[in-house]
Amino acid sequence: MSKSLPKGHKKLLNAWAFYDWANSVYNLTISSAIFPIFWGALTIVRDDEDNIISDTVRFLGIDFNNDSLISYVTALAFLTVSLISPLLSGIADYVGNKKNFLKFFCYLGAVSCIGLYWFSLEDLWFGLLCYYLALIGFWASLVFYNSYLPDIAYPEQQDAISAKGYSLGYIGSVLLLIINLIMILKYEWFGFEDEGFPTRLSFVMVGVWWIVFSQYTYYYLPKGNKKAELTKSVVFNGFKELKMIWNALKSDLRLRRYLTAFFVYSMAVQTIMLIATYFGIEELDWGEQNATTGLIISILLIQLVAVLGAFLTSKASAKFGNIKTIIVINFIWIAICIYAYTITTPMQFYIAAAIVGMVMGGIQALSRSTYSKFLPKDAVDTTSYFSFYDVSEKIGIVIGMFSYGLIAQLTGSIRYSILFLILFFAVGLILLFRVPKQEV
Repeated sequence: MSKSLPKGHKKLLNAWAFYDWANSVYNLTISSAIFPIFWGALTIVRDDEDNIISDTVRFLGIDFNNDSLISYVTALAFLTVSLISPLLSGIADYVGNKKNFLKFFCYLGAVSCIGLYWFSLEDLWFGLLCYYLALIGFWASLVFYNSYLPDIAYPEQQDAISAKGYSLGYIGSVLLLIINLIMILKYEWFGFEDEGFPTRLSFVMVGVWWIVFSQYTYYYLPKGNKKAELTKSVVFNGFKELKMIWNALKSDLRLRRYLTAFFVYSMAVQTIMLIATYFGIEELDWGEQNATTGLIISILLIQLVAVLGAFLTSKASAKFGNIKTIIVINFIWIAICIYAYTITTPMQFYIAAAIVGMVMGGIQALSRSTYSKFLPKDAVDTTSYFSFYDVSEKIGIVIGMFSYGLIAQLTGSIRYSILFLILFFAVGLILLFRVPKQEV
């Protein structure tokens, strides 16, 4: 039985923030680190000299480039999330059992992660279904998790507790990733005979971690604040709010142009973040160095440098202005894409990872804060504006991932996909230059 605590209570706030500790392991282990390495090992056939013989996967009677297939499934999952998020947002503020919705999507994501243990080319549909449902479970649970913030914290507490949640998520996910890495590289220490077993076990550990540690959150979170009967109009309220913001943008030139620019360059940013590990697996010559170790070091490097990048970007924006800083960052992203096309060694990849981390943390933080600054001063329902922002970002991911997969499929090389992403940054830059300096 959960314990009822008053709004603003320290235990209640900490319990809410602890859900980040529980679920962030999915983002790091499944999205960024171990699953991409596992997918590469499963789908790429190499000769004795470590040259790629084949990276083709047969699914539903069609031959796919391995990177294209996982990109298409990722795009489909994000498309699903972008369609159901407004529905869930509409429900979240009205139903009296909000915690049950949070639990459902948490358990859907966690059980799907555990299901990845049985991922095989023989039953590829099952593995890809688990991957698809895990992504939906993670992102859909965040809709209800985030909607709890005004219920459990006063406005003056919300920034601090949000930051605490982010910090807990980072620490927890890195801790489990290091444990998994030791298991994978030193599997004989643990008595494992099959070197592939600890990788599959890592997926199980993510699911179990997510379920077990979320129980602390559920113990203290209230059931939910019921505001109205759940009717058809309530269910579709999220879509109504998105339409309202769409109409409002027609009369706000500065916000409309900025959001359009963000939508375009964000396609490329989010795609690079999602495919970086896949690129490292397939395109680099790791030589005698362990590729798994090198790739996870790269991911941890990105995570660490991103914090510094966000700090430096905030300083730059204070001195030069938000739009000018974002423009410079977009030029850096273009340079990264050109550089990535040429890299072949681990050291070059580490350099690219460090630069990506620097601008990744910066562009994400600054893009959101710029949007917040550009909102109409008389805007009452800022939640609807940010719901529109989030849906725009996810649809951008769908377009970016699909484009990346299509180019890889057509050309047979993901290096050309990286070059193609320059187009998104270039168009984003043109649109950023057209954002008025003052409200219009």
